[in-house]
Amino acid sequence: MAETVFAPCLEGMKHVRSDSGVMLAKPFLDVCKQILPVLDKFGAAMAIVKSDIGGNITRLENKYSSDPSKYEHLYTMVQEEVEKKTAKGSSSCTNGLLWLTRAMDFLLELFRNLLDHPDWTMSQACTDSYTKTLKKWHGWLASSSFTVAMKLAPNKDKFMEVISGTGDIKADIEKFCTTFYPFLKENHDFLASVGLDDMKAS
Repeated sequence: MAETVFAPCLEGMKHVRSDSGVMLAKPFLDVCKQILPVLDKFGAAMAIVKSDIGGNITRLENKYSSDPSKYEHLYTMVQEEVEKKTAKGSSSCTNGLLWLTRAMDFLLELFRNLLDHPDWTMSQACTDSYTKTLKKWHGWLASSSFTVAMKLAPNKDKFMEVISGTGDIKADIEKFCTTFYPFLKENHDFLASVGLDDMKAS
């Protein structure tokens, strides 16, 4: 079957919600993990983002693994931290989910740019998505590192060719953006409902 690098996460997204529509921890984290191979194709430009995403996935996975039935629903770990007043800690799962969601916002925006602005260079597409998503939450240091990293962005046509595999890449990117967006929005809405969607980087 013809497949692009998005195939595993498109398949995985079918299982993110329970039958009653609740976000499930493990399937959501699995989908985020399945995006990492796409980032590998960016090379050095995405090294920071990839390690950040990987670290947050590991933090949330460790919590989930400590008691899979208790943490089956993604937001249980946040609710527990809110009750214990530990949610704002830099090593909290709440912080992990917030930054994981923000990094995914950035990637979604980036893939959307690749579809909507075929005339842009990869650097332009990355910088625009960064400005629209992560930049306002980053301090000066993170922002400068990011700006430097974006200069290492690969050639766009080559990148698209590599991630296309044997499938229809534009259709898959479109599908990925449309299907993944509601999950990210729900994360933000939930974090906002407990007053934690606007934490900045220290």
